[in-house]
Amino acid sequence: MKAILYDQFGGPVYPDRVADPDPREGSVVVAVKASGICRSDWHGWMGHDADIRELPHVPGHELAGEIAAVGKGVRGFRVGDRVTVPFVAGCGVCPDCREGNPQVCPDQSQPGFTHWGSFAEYVRIDYAESNLVHIPDALDFESAAILGCRFSTAFRATLVQGAAQAGQWVVVFGCGGVGLSAIMIAAARQARVIAVDIRPEALALAARLGAEVLLQTGEGEVREAIYQNTGRGAHLTIDALGKASVCREAIESLRRGGRHVQVGLLAGADFQPRLPMERVISRELQILGSHGMQAGHFPQMLEMISAGQLAPEKLITRRIALEEVPPILTGMDDFAAPGVTVINRF
Repeated sequence: MKAILYDQFGGPVYPDRVADPDPREGSVVVAVKASGICRSDWHGWMGHDADIRELPHVPGHELAGEIAAVGKGVRGFRVGDRVTVPFVAGCGVCPDCREGNPQVCPDQSQPGFTHWGSFAEYVRIDYAESNLVHIPDALDFESAAILGCRFSTAFRATLVQGAAQAGQWVVVFGCGGVGLSAIMIAAARQARVIAVDIRPEALALAARLGAEVLLQTGEGEVREAIYQNTGRGAHLTIDALGKASVCREAIESLRRGGRHVQVGLLAGADFQPRLPMERVISRELQILGSHGMQAGHFPQMLEMISAGQLAPEKLITRRIALEEVPPILTGMDDFAAPGVTVINRF
């Protein structure tokens, strides 16, 4: 099959032909019809993810397609089914999975990280029975692909962990794929959304997706502007970028009793940031992590999409062929193009 590989962290990314995956017991092989290119793929290429232990490696974790082969023990899915999958596939049998939290499973499988991913014509999905999600016939593969990571991650971060409510002020820091998804989702809940980003073109897209206030970093004090707009500070802040200074500013932008959800991965020099814990204590703030979303919560999200309340297709600004991936993946830290890039030609 055709695939995109790298054989050293931070090194060349190139197309090649590799062996097709075989379905293991409990797994399926999916013929990939669409795959998003996510900043998490860039983190993997940079060597920031400890789950990537063997090189060469095929990245890609945000996918949709049709089942091409079914392994032993998989009974709820068959060849030809249209599916997507959360980027975190829990084992289904550990205590965390049995308690309904496969997104934090200690034995989780992640295509594109724990094994070869979806920047290829075919990808193996482990723990298929408890993690695959059927795609409604009306939903196209490109929109379904971005549900697996950025959109579902934003959905859980905003509505479950963040508990955004109508009329509340929600501030989203970073208008990449996760941030733009969170803006759309919070606006659909009728929250009042403030978008923060350094790029005017990203903020323009945020406005089209429902942001009420746009704040460009580098143009004065963002925290003070948030207080001026909200009166007492945000009910909820979301760091969708993953930067120590942003995380701190988000926490300091909360009103008393407010909630901060950390979604962006803090890596490299931003690993283990210093946070204003005295403020967290004195103002009884909440700091929550959010790591994907379990397959069991997808029906609520799909229902909102089917009802027209959410439109993930509006996030897609570029569609490319598999061979075009290398410069886009290696340049993701430049945040050059707003919106989501999807591979739809294999």
